[in-house]
Amino acid sequence: MGFLLQHVAVFFALGVPFLIAFWVLPLWFVCKKAGFSPWLTLLNCIPLGNTVLLYLLAFADWKRHPMFQVDPMPAPQQAQAAPGGRPHIVARRMEP
Repeated sequence: MGFLLQHVAVFFALGVPFLIAFWVLPLWFVCKKAGFSPWLTLLNCIPLGNTVLLYLLAFADWKRHPMFQVDPMPAPQQAQAAPGGRPHIVARRMEP
């Protein structure tokens, strides 16, 4: 019995830091970036908690970082008809 207890202790001593480093830590940052409390990451510690967290992240409205906000394109201007009845085409340089 003591031999089994030692193996379980070693498993937890090696497994818990691995779990934190490779599973909990990235999810912590995903929850923060999604606008949720990072403490929701601890749902992974209970059975089916990871499924709840996955659905919560998948179907929630995420806040967007201002760097990724895109200004809407301005409405295209109506082309002026040239005297011959065809629109006059002007090449414009795109600004960055």
